[in-house]
Amino acid sequence: MKNKFIILLVFLINISYFCFAQAEQGGRGNRAEAIQVAFLTRELALTSEESEKFWPVYNNYRAEIKKARKDKREDEVAFEETVVNIRKKYKSEFKKVLGSDQRVNQIFVSEKNFRELLRKELMERRKKGASL
Repeated sequence: MKNKFIILLVFLINISYFCFAQAEQGGRGNRAEAIQVAFLTRELALTSEESEKFWPVYNNYRAEIKKARKDKREDEVAFEETVVNIRKKYKSEFKKVLGSDQRVNQIFVSEKNFRELLRKELMERRKKGASL
């Protein structure tokens, strides 16, 4: 019962954080980000203490990847290399928060799984739209 309460509390804190960010930034991408927050929180089984420390680090990590994508738009190999270097850089930061290499690696696996789910959902919506 206590674990469910903690998970619910973490989820609500994260949702309110991203709802506030949506009001400031606007746009459709924020909805996907809010869903990703809930997905990663569940996949990583973050406690409220971990969540407080994890999300600022993760947001910095994502900002660096977005900047790399913008800067290396024309060179896919350079972009991928930069992403690997960013992951190496943040691995130790994530480990300080999560405590183990296994949980840190789960971040990257969960991100990949989320992108795949998002891609499948988009394809299904397009397929349904085309069949109408």
